[in-house]
Order: sequence, then structure tokens, then C-alpha cells
Amino acid sequence: MATNVRERAKKRAETRDRRPFAVARYIRISGGKVEIVLDLIRGKSYQEAVDILSTTNKSACEPVLKVVQSAGANAENNQNMPKETLYVAECFAMQGPTMKRMMPRAKGRGDRIFKRTAHIKVILDERGAPAGDKAVVQKETKKATVKAAAPKAAAPKKEATAPKAAPKPKAAPKKETVKKEVAE
Repeated sequence: MATNVRERAKKRAETRDRRPFAVARYIRISGGKVEIVLDLIRGKSYQEAVDILSTTNKSACEPVLKVVQSAGANAENNQNMPKETLYVAECFAMQGPTMKRMMPRAKGRGDRIFKRTAHIKVILDERGAPAGDKAVVQKETKKATVKAAAPKAAAPKKEATAPKAAPKPKAAPKKETVKKEVAE
């Protein structure tokens, strides 16, 4: 029994996702509202995501910004990844528990109010090289491919043909005359 537990633990450790992440649980805002904000930063660089979140006027931006900054701090302190090379690889909001409350209504009745919560998870990942170095590498590879490409064989010239006749000008549209009826 103990060997199976050890083997399963070893297998989980091998397949575990080692990317830096952060989770905020039981945030008092609905998951749909959080997803709108998460769509803005998905795939963006770390610094660009922080800039977007700090300038966007949505109530979900504050908790999402805290989660992104926490994930960045985890990457920098725990895995020695510089923040300049990080980008938002995955981010999603899961629905948390819903608090049910009652609102008094007329004639002794009551309406239910659902106060929704969300769990926010942001996973960062490291890009290959900083954006500045990447652009230089791309330019160098483009130059190399242009030089390496063989020149195309010259296509045979087409025989000269008579020039085409100019198109006929369109006739002006006829004006419709309006007939006035004479009242008797």
C-alpha cells in the first residue's frame, strides 16, 4: 500500500505544472464580471497586464490586479524569473459559493438575493527572450532568408497586343417628368 502511495506521489510530482501562479478565493463579485476583465489581459505581458488593470474602470480590476502582482512576486521570489520575461499564460474565474439572502417584499413575502463569489486564478509563464532582443533576432533571420532564397527564373515575355479600346461613356440617366393632375 505504501509503495503505491509513493509511486502515485512521484507521478504527480513529475506531471505537476511548474509555472508560477496565484489564486484569490471567495472574492465577493460574480464570475462573469471577473471574466470580462480577465479577457483584457489574457496573453499580454506582465507589465502590460498591470498597466491595463490599473487604468481600467471596472470593479473586478482591483482583485485581479492583486492576483497578477502576487503571481509575479511568486515567479520572481520562488522561481527566479525576471518580471520582464513573464506573460499571462492562463487566467480564469471559477464560481465560488453563493450566499443566499432574503429581501422583504409587500404582503409579508420575501425575495431571494444571491450574493455570488468567485475564485480567480492567474498562471504566468516565461517568454523565450525579452521583446527587444526578439525583434532583433527576427530581423536577422529575415535578412538571412532573403539572401538564401534562390533568384526566380525569368518568365517569358508576353507578345505585345493591340491596345484595348476605351470604354464607352455611360449615357446620362433620363429625367423623369412628373405629370401634375389638374383638379376639376
